Amino acid sequence: MSSVTFRPVSTVAGTIPVPADKSITHRALLLGLLSDRPVVVENPLCSEDTEATLAAVRAMGAQVEGALADGRVVIGGCGLRGLTPQPVIDCMNAGTLMRLAAGILAGQPAGELTVLDGDDSLRRRPMTRVADPLSAMGASVIPADGGTPPLAVRPGGPLRGMTHVLPIASAQVKSAVLLAGLNATGETWVQEPVPSRDHTERMLRAAGVDVMERDGMVGLTGPVARLSLPDLRVPGDFSSAAFAIVAGVLLGDPDVCVTGVNLNPHRTGLLGVLRRMGADVVVEPGPDVAGEPCGRIIARRRGVLQATEVTADEVPSMVDELPLVGLLGALAAGTTVVSGAGELRVKESDRIRSVVELLVAVGADAEEREDGFVVRGRPSIPGGEVHSHGDHRLAMLGALAGLASGSGVTVHGMEAVAVSYPGFVADLELLGAVAG
Repeated sequence: MSSVTFRPVSTVAGTIPVPADKSITHRALLLGLLSDRPVVVENPLCSEDTEATLAAVRAMGAQVEGALADGRVVIGGCGLRGLTPQPVIDCMNAGTLMRLAAGILAGQPAGELTVLDGDDSLRRRPMTRVADPLSAMGASVIPADGGTPPLAVRPGGPLRGMTHVLPIASAQVKSAVLLAGLNATGETWVQEPVPSRDHTERMLRAAGVDVMERDGMVGLTGPVARLSLPDLRVPGDFSSAAFAIVAGVLLGDPDVCVTGVNLNPHRTGLLGVLRRMGADVVVEPGPDVAGEPCGRIIARRRGVLQATEVTADEVPSMVDELPLVGLLGALAAGTTVVSGAGELRVKESDRIRSVVELLVAVGADAEEREDGFVVRGRPSIPGGEVHSHGDHRLAMLGALAGLASGSGVTVHGMEAVAVSYPGFVADLELLGAVAG
């Protein structure tokens, strides 16, 4: 386990390009697998999660040229119904991979059982939420006792299109159902309580699929004859950019700028929260990339932040950034409340409990609630020692806390950042952070 100490700094400044979008990279590789033409994916994210997806694409029958680390891969697609999956596919720690792969495999012609497995962290994450709707469509998708991985998928021939009402907004479950719907008979619809990120829908449209929207639902009609994904370049990941943005809000002088960032409105809920808190954040839109709005974001320090409340309807657009709201609240005037975020309990760690423990460990006044947390702001936080619990978002949160603290923060388990942002520490140092 690696331990890194992040010492306090008076300012940070500079311009950095952030890593490619993890969610879009996953989907580009998986839809490339289903395409009827070779697909060139440029600027894919190279991380542990996306390496797991690329290995899974190979394990399901695709020919792959190039490497994520080289910034370019070519996926030789198998077509919608031409997969030849291996008996066991290791999803490592990638929940997106496991859930989307379940939808893809469920829609294949009747065939042999495939087991989707993962590491200890992934084996604790809930899978009945994806197994139940896929089974209702006619596939056999069976999780282990307790509703967690490994997940056994046995295609059962043609699926039946259905309307699925999701009790909790989830882009992963929505995507799994839509991907299964590509090979189902009739219309497949998904209804969510509030919209979640729509990268799958955008990419399916780009691949020639008629994705429909009606009365707050999204759907498609199957079986789809073919899927032809065009070559694409993956834009920068807003969830990774969020850490540099918050560093700029807390310490930016003159400013911190992140470039080439995905500005999909279903991903950028944090920006609205920052503005409510009085942060100085400027968004400069640029040309679309891979059908996604993109641009650059400039953040700078400006006075004392004001506390705010984040409610359930905002959570899907910023679920990965909620830990950062905790840190912002710790240094804001007033009491910041996050509610309706029960989904955080089933991430790589129980992020509600882990975020509160981390904030308390660095000297903040925070308490846990069933579906969120409360943070009472203070003029400063002293610092301390924290543990990532194998969660990349917590490792990065601890690093930012160190920069904004009085005496620094030591983060144990800093290697967890490799899941999504292997160059995180180096990028912070480019902005003026001191780590060692």
